[in-house]
Amino acid sequence: MRMIVIKYFFLSILHLSIIFSKNNNAIQEKGSSNSFITFADIKFDVKENGESPNRFIWLHGDEQTARMALDDHIQEYKGIAFFIRSETREVPFKNTIIDPNRIFSRQGAYHALKKFKPGWRSGTLQNSLDELDKQRKLFLDILMPGENGILVALHNNFRGYNVNKEKDRSQRTSIKADQNPRDFIICTNENDFEIIASSPYNVVLQNLPPEQDDGSLSWEALRQNIRYINIETRLGYLTKQKKMLRYIEENLN
Repeated sequence: MRMIVIKYFFLSILHLSIIFSKNNNAIQEKGSSNSFITFADIKFDVKENGESPNRFIWLHGDEQTARMALDDHIQEYKGIAFFIRSETREVPFKNTIIDPNRIFSRQGAYHALKKFKPGWRSGTLQNSLDELDKQRKLFLDILMPGENGILVALHNNFRGYNVNKEKDRSQRTSIKADQNPRDFIICTNENDFEIIASSPYNVVLQNLPPEQDDGSLSWEALRQNIRYINIETRLGYLTKQKKMLRYIEENLN
């Protein structure tokens, strides 16, 4: 009950100082309407505009177009946006680095920790995973949207990644011949897919869990039955990403 009270207090009054625990680094905040929270030693700046159940997140520091699109959007539309404090894809954690979009499950976190440091001592690795489990729950309690809200993540690509690589893990697709395959939307809600499928944009539906959980935020949102949207565009295509985000805002609410 205490955690629930703190959660809604934070969401409604971000300009007040909130500290969950001195011994738990998961959530810690001080400031004004621009605040920050911490998860896995990673700081996220938090920007709030009015009252809305919608939440937005930018997770990879090297995807600067996504940051600019979200920063512009949250000034015009209501909601709460989370911006990672990083300029790189991987971020420091203890004495290694991790991909912040690969630690939203214990299984994903295990592989993320082993990727750049395969020689963990068993006990140390387990302690780190236990720590991430505790911090993850607190972070997700803050991040996940309220009733009828949507969680929107923004990403950029610059290595050839495109919508065709998502076909095998998707249940439905709507790919437009006149759209670049590197600009697309992933969603986890079938009703949202139906709406976006009638838009000018590429979209795929992923509403079944994968055989192997890679720890990405999309699968955690699916487990929690949260409406999740990922807006993916080529790096540098700011106008395109802003238009796609605006379409989601104005048509899915």
